[in-house]
Amino acid sequence: MSDDIKKFTEEEFKEGIEKGLTLVDFYADWCGPCRMLAPVLEKVAKDLHGSVTVAKLDIDHAQKTASSLQVTSVPTLILFQNGDEVGRLVGLRDADAIKHFIKTSAK
Repeated sequence: MSDDIKKFTEEEFKEGIEKGLTLVDFYADWCGPCRMLAPVLEKVAKDLHGSVTVAKLDIDHAQKTASSLQVTSVPTLILFQNGDEVGRLVGLRDADAIKHFIKTSAK
């Protein structure tokens, strides 16, 4: 994983999404589409560096957080702005679709 993507633990999650625009990939190691999404998120993180934080949260190690946000399938991308959810994508997407989602969901 590149330096452009943060990896949150359950304990770091709440503080990690508090400031600015943060896209969190809720994933699992056993999930094929999640593995396919990883290089796409690398590109998004690199292209939008400085304007959005891209992070990952393993649902198997953060079940409480995943449950409280009603993440029922992976991959799920949730966009947070200053701690509030402003958008959600479920399933595999390409980089352009994710960048469009971020630009149209941010307030």
